[in-house]
Amino acid sequence: MAGSGLLVLWLPVFIVSAGKMKIVDEPNTYGLNNPFLSQVNRLQPKIDPAAISGPAHLHRLAGKCFSMTESVYKYEFCPFHNVTQHEQTFRWNAYSGILGIWQEWEIENNTFVGMWMKEGDSCGTKNRQTKVLLKCGPNHKLIHVSEPHTCIYWLSFETPLVCHPHSLLVYPNMKQELQNQWDQAEQSLYDGLITQQGYRKLLQVIFENAGYLKPTGKKQTQQGKEEQNQSQEITLGRCNEERNKLSAEIQRLKDLLTHHNVSFSKPTESENNPTITGHQTPRSKKLRGDLGLRDEVL
Repeated sequence: MAGSGLLVLWLPVFIVSAGKMKIVDEPNTYGLNNPFLSQVNRLQPKIDPAAISGPAHLHRLAGKCFSMTESVYKYEFCPFHNVTQHEQTFRWNAYSGILGIWQEWEIENNTFVGMWMKEGDSCGTKNRQTKVLLKCGPNHKLIHVSEPHTCIYWLSFETPLVCHPHSLLVYPNMKQELQNQWDQAEQSLYDGLITQQGYRKLLQVIFENAGYLKPTGKKQTQQGKEEQNQSQEITLGRCNEERNKLSAEIQRLKDLLTHHNVSFSKPTESENNPTITGHQTPRSKKLRGDLGLRDEVL
């Protein structure tokens, strides 16, 4: 009897203890809030994201995030902010880290082709970085991720915002002042005043001033400005030289006509600006960088 009474007294204690047990159904946010991890091991960006730039119609993606899961990793892309990776396992030290922070555009053939996220978590002697390739698609979503080089990732992001052939052109998105600088640089290249290398350097400076590229250094930027100023001076000098040559030639012809007693007079305004009749082909409205795939707007 005594033994039975002892069993009855201990039974409620066991039930109360069992009621306080906690069953963990999922990992503790994959290490983000694990109290056993130091603050250093949690997500800590090294730098702030760069300012939002590029095509204005893509700015609406700022503040949104898109994710996909591949293998045991979840990748999250937040345009104009960062790219993160989270290991989807129950390991106590499952990896969560930053693969890159928004820094600059990649521009090829005067077209925006990708977004560079740099200065991510440390990876040996360097930092992780990610290039996000923009592709046409019916919805906003990540479709592929790869690591072509150690700690360098490529993400493919589909969006209907880049389906129009003009949607990623650089020239139309720049201010008028920078467009004028681009036009002048191209004219200098056409006139043979600068080389292809000099032209690329001028474009580099123009893109940096537009906020599309991260400045490569004060020295190089100053060098680009000096080269641009030099090309302007050369262009003006050549124009003056040609003008003087034409003036001298006109005077020589006048003297020749006078010597042979041939009268001459200044052409009338109508002769200077003859009226053109008949069918005229309209000037092409092709934008700089446009491959001419189609003219209609989606």
